Amino acid sequence: MESHLANAQQPVALGQEFPDQQNLASTTPQAPPVTQDPLQPSATPDPKTDPTKKTPTIDSPQPKIADDQTGGQTKRILWIIPNFRSVSANTYLPPLSFKEKFWLATQDSFDYSAFVYEGIVAGIAMAGKSEPSFGQGASGYGLYYAHNFADGTIENYTVEAIMPAVTKEDPRYYTLGQGGFFKRTGYAVSRLFITRTDSGNNTFNFSEIVGAGAAAGISNAYYPPGNTWVKTYQRWESQILQDGIGFIAKEFWPDINRAVFHNKY
Repeated sequence: MESHLANAQQPVALGQEFPDQQNLASTTPQAPPVTQDPLQPSATPDPKTDPTKKTPTIDSPQPKIADDQTGGQTKRILWIIPNFRSVSANTYLPPLSFKEKFWLATQDSFDYSAFVYEGIVAGIAMAGKSEPSFGQGASGYGLYYAHNFADGTIENYTVEAIMPAVTKEDPRYYTLGQGGFFKRTGYAVSRLFITRTDSGNNTFNFSEIVGAGAAAGISNAYYPPGNTWVKTYQRWESQILQDGIGFIAKEFWPDINRAVFHNKY
């Protein structure tokens, strides 16, 4: 018994384990070390796998559109009329480069529908004998058509590309898409005088007013001599009136497309 007590009282050397502990350690699997509390979120979550992490989209080239699709624009109205300048309601787009503005004017000027539209305008001008020296018949209509096509093309480039590049304005039409008929009509007409800058602020629409006036002045170079001021003013007024009607059509087209055509166009 004394020998057992003596063995029990012997101190264990530093670093030495009891035999039972050695056996237990050899038979018990070791758990992997835990470096972080698993109940706590990672300090630097991966935005690709963390659903709560939202990456900024301000520089994204894709438009940000609200869930409400009211005011959704299409590239064409009734599959024919170009609608490239229209932006859907509640949509925010990055600014256009000069190349993009130039291409926008090119689309509006040389789209197949532009040839049809200018033909209609030429017919109206010939019926009203706006330039008596052009005459009537096929030859007269040809002169009206050529001059009106030149007017529209020059106006598109000055209003949609050249002036917006100089003034840093956005030539696109941003749809309001909400409110009553008179409110939205007033908004559409006001876009002749108010537009957005490339930075997203409102400003006077120099591109429309000055650009259309410049196009009307340039047209004097190929029209017959006459009362230059009156003719210039008439062409200037005509271009702005056409753009105003176009803005109203763009504003209400999504509603017409949804209510009448069930978004088929």
